[in-house]
Amino acid sequence: MTRVLLVPGRNEPLPEHWQEWLRGRNPEHRWVRHARRGRYVAEDRLAALTAALGETAEPTVLVAHSAGCLTVALWARGGPGPVRGALLVAPPDIAEPWTDGESSMPALPDDPLPFPSILAASRSDPMMAYERAAHYAGRWDAELVDLGDAGHVTTADGYGPWPLAEDLIARLTVP
Repeated sequence: MTRVLLVPGRNEPLPEHWQEWLRGRNPEHRWVRHARRGRYVAEDRLAALTAALGETAEPTVLVAHSAGCLTVALWARGGPGPVRGALLVAPPDIAEPWTDGESSMPALPDDPLPFPSILAASRSDPMMAYERAAHYAGRWDAELVDLGDAGHVTTADGYGPWPLAEDLIARLTVP
């Protein structure tokens, strides 16, 4: 059995968000929870992901959205651990370290990920141009999935129920 961990973006997703939809359809999926909701502090997010992954040695697929993709890419520098694969949806383009006093985000790493991954990107994402997403997919050795004009793949963009996410996760869970 492969465990699925949901890695949120900077903010907790709304109840109608596609990650919440996945959780509702698959009660065994678990959230990676962190202490500072609404803020992104890399050390906190990495500690939360490390703790969640340490709960079991069971093979795990990470399903990350937005800043959660940054968390996964940063964590992956330490090796694959129990991670079998990652679905990275709409990562933000953080070319330089960034802070606003409450949140701090390091730049997105360029290192290849040590596990299979799929980067799902939109051609109309205000947080990252599609060409940049393609760049990161190449650098991370990730399969690039073109979502078309999907915005930032949020509830406001129409992404509540999202069967494609289940299909992409299934591709990562098959040995």
